[in-house]
Amino acid sequence: MKKVESQVNFPKLEEEVLRYWEDADIFQKSISNREGKEKYRFYDGPPFATGLPHYGHFVPGLVKDVFPRYKTMRGYQVERQWGWDCHGLPIENIVEKELGFKNKKDILEFGVEKFNDLCRTKVLSYAKEWEVVMKRFGRFVDMEHAYHTMDVDYMESIWWVWKSLWEKGLVYESYRTMHICPRCETTLSQQEVSEGYKDVKDLAVTAKFELVDEPGTYLLAWTTTPWTLPGNVALAINQNIAYTKVESEGETYIVAFNLIQQVFAGKEYQQIEKVEGQDLIGKSYIPPFQDYYNNKTLENRDNGWKIYHADFVTTDVGTGIAHEAPAFGEDDMVLGKLHNLPWVQHVRMDGTIKDEVTGFAGSQVKPIENPQAFDVEIIKSLATKRLLFSKEKYEHSYPHCWRCDTPLLNYATSSWFVAIEKIKELAIENAKEINWSPEHIKNGRFGKWLEGARDWSVSRQRFWASCIPLWVCECGEQLVIGSRAELKEKSGVMVDDLHKHIVDEVTFPCACGKTMKRIPDVLDTWFDSGSMPYASKHYMGEGELEAFPANFIAEGLDQTRAWFYYLHVLSTALKGENAFENCVVNGTVLAEDGRKMSKKLNNYPDPMGIIDTYGADALRLYILSSPVVIAEDLSFSEGDLGSITRNTFRMLWNSYSFFTTYATIDNWSPAEEIIQSENIFDRRIISKLQSLIQNMTRELDSYGPAQGARLIAPFVEELSNGYIRENRSRFWKNENDSDKYAAYQTLYTVLVDLSKLMAPFTPFISEEIYRNLTGEESVHLAEWPKFNDGLVDNILEEQFQVQQEILTVGRFVRTNNKQPIKQALRKMAVCIRKQDVILSLELQYALKKALNIKELEFYDEPDYVKNVWKNPDYYSEFGILESNNPQEQDAYRNVWVSFYKLDSTRDADLILEKESREIIRAIQEGRKKAEFNVEDRIVLGYSGKEDVFAVHQEDIAREVLATTVQKNELTDAEYTNTVDIEGDRFTFWLKRS
Repeated sequence: MKKVESQVNFPKLEEEVLRYWEDADIFQKSISNREGKEKYRFYDGPPFATGLPHYGHFVPGLVKDVFPRYKTMRGYQVERQWGWDCHGLPIENIVEKELGFKNKKDILEFGVEKFNDLCRTKVLSYAKEWEVVMKRFGRFVDMEHAYHTMDVDYMESIWWVWKSLWEKGLVYESYRTMHICPRCETTLSQQEVSEGYKDVKDLAVTAKFELVDEPGTYLLAWTTTPWTLPGNVALAINQNIAYTKVESEGETYIVAFNLIQQVFAGKEYQQIEKVEGQDLIGKSYIPPFQDYYNNKTLENRDNGWKIYHADFVTTDVGTGIAHEAPAFGEDDMVLGKLHNLPWVQHVRMDGTIKDEVTGFAGSQVKPIENPQAFDVEIIKSLATKRLLFSKEKYEHSYPHCWRCDTPLLNYATSSWFVAIEKIKELAIENAKEINWSPEHIKNGRFGKWLEGARDWSVSRQRFWASCIPLWVCECGEQLVIGSRAELKEKSGVMVDDLHKHIVDEVTFPCACGKTMKRIPDVLDTWFDSGSMPYASKHYMGEGELEAFPANFIAEGLDQTRAWFYYLHVLSTALKGENAFENCVVNGTVLAEDGRKMSKKLNNYPDPMGIIDTYGADALRLYILSSPVVIAEDLSFSEGDLGSITRNTFRMLWNSYSFFTTYATIDNWSPAEEIIQSENIFDRRIISKLQSLIQNMTRELDSYGPAQGARLIAPFVEELSNGYIRENRSRFWKNENDSDKYAAYQTLYTVLVDLSKLMAPFTPFISEEIYRNLTGEESVHLAEWPKFNDGLVDNILEEQFQVQQEILTVGRFVRTNNKQPIKQALRKMAVCIRKQDVILSLELQYALKKALNIKELEFYDEPDYVKNVWKNPDYYSEFGILESNNPQEQDAYRNVWVSFYKLDSTRDADLILEKESREIIRAIQEGRKKAEFNVEDRIVLGYSGKEDVFAVHQEDIAREVLATTVQKNELTDAEYTNTVDIEGDRFTFWLKRS
């Protein structure tokens, strides 16, 4: 054991520990030394390495570090494989921006092979920086053998997953309306759409639709998507709603009766007659843009541009009449199929207007730079045709592309789906067995999303992604390929890369004699992520999957609709069981002002700068103790982080330094056979330690990182300001004193076990303390402390708690009554409500010492207390007593200590005692300034305050470690000083003895 100085640079210490871990290969040993033990299975969700890690990565990364460390110490073998997310729009968008591409056509002209090759080069742009940051943050994870979703083995397992779903009848192709990104020209899933909603102000219009058989009578239809009006093929009403004809400004209109005042607000109008909804059904009308499609030859043309009943029409907003464009809305499409309406899709997949819509051809319907621009053009056209009744700004939540920020379009197109609704009942039932932290996620955010799950659109019309392994022929034949070997068997070609530009070139003959080609679509990137349990191990369906299910996973709250969800539904589909057993969900780290952290706003401190200033341990404990690890938000405060360093870590370090200082002086070493101390303070701190072990184990077993982390600071406070402060003098006793060695053994035991308990949370300082005290290789190779019920003393704990209540209130009473703690008082009386608690003599002595009181009196008669409380004359007998503030009095009544009274009479003895304390304090300060070692014995000379020394010389000598005290100057003194003690000059001289 080496002596440790009280001053420490935590970041520098951590750097030294990091070097040791690397040199001694501690992380790998933490896995290899558990060989043959039960495996604890952990899945690490893959991030993109296209940017530097930030607080949003630190939080889940930290949670992912705590539990594997803990489970390792509990005896499990815990492999921790890192993964990289390599596919999808995030990578493609980076390349597109670098190349200046504006749309999908640019990529096709550039060449898919060249484009994908560039995507590959961008995937791991910041991988090295990630490795540095994760290591510096103290995370144990295997990044050297990381899985990559773009590796051929990983992608081949994706093919196995797809084929397995195909064989189970859980994938199908369908034509339906869904959200597309016109810039990326691809469909998006329900989850992807949910990520990009923004509150925007759009233009809503009420357009006029003239009845064919009643010229001059118009139905008014309200829409928030004016750009869809050229695709109108029907109007929808609800036959159960009352409608009416209204005359206004010389024209006749039909609207829902309940909406007259809203629709005609600010206009003069007259109600003419009520109209039954049933009488409107089947009537024909003239569409506002009839020139484009109404006169064309279309399938089912005779069914178009008529009025139909629809239950989804309400009078919540609008006019009670809905414009129907089946190519651009789910309800519209259902209505279109029901009545065989003509199909009009006047917008291309890239969001541009088709050529036949003359006057608008080529226009973008939702340009990112001005999403309302085309709506304005439609409104102008309606106005020119005298078909615009009104327009308004309409604020609503609108979906945007989660990567390129382009407004999405509701668009009918073909897509491949995973049939989630077929397995939803089983998925919901399985989910009941998952343990969530915090618990409300189970039936809340995750449970609700699962209940509302719809079939998953998994096909994407993009390039850098896993391919759908489906080959088709013109004859209609379809074949799913489940492996590279199977593809070689069919085509004769063995491929080493399964990306689009490679496998699209692989064809083979169909039984009909024609050629089978792969469909062009690729897979949603979340299909990669959801397949991680199988693909990361290159599982192809043979034998048991050893790493399944995961005992534990962790990510942010947003992943309840993403990675957690896709893991769950795919495992339910493939294996009929859960992919994970326990899941910890974190919230979001915000800037201190509560806003989102933004590089542009520069409203948060650099994470690495924080670590360089305070150390990773402090940042880890700050995060782990905060609400952010229980799925709530945290407004990051550097001030709060700094207080953890100043308080918890400094107190712990000072306790550790104190122990090593005196243990090395006495050349102390722990006993081979530990005998329980008889000292009440030793027994109490050991009892508290056992409670800490029990509580910490319970919280970590139940996956409560915050609850576990919050146990650390109070115990460190108790150790430093309770145990050590109260027992400091025991370490100064004679060398052979048994009580001294009991104190050593107790403090040693506490520090060693505390270092183990803190190891998952604060791995650096725990390593330093444990290695130095024990000489063992690493705390992260050690066993978790075992709870010993026999060392828990509940009666003693209760006594100490009462003592602390008395001490807390007593200090307040002294302060409130201007009785400084350095001034000894003759007597204090206290009533304890917990009448069955009797403080031991040791605790009474400690209490008197801490409060600087000569005598304590205890009362347990409540009636007596009540009488005293009401009698002001009684107070005068003992001087100034309780606060006169009724709220403070009520606070006292709610604790165990319900009443105090002080005897503040100051006699000569008490005055001398106070002055002796001031003399001791001055001499101790002199020792520090003279740079004496804590163990150095001294010779003390003094001049002045002879009356104090006459009574308290022995106490003063003991406290300042003086072997000789003389009433005169030391001619060879190493230090001298003159101070003021209660208005008198006091001079002292010091030298080492």
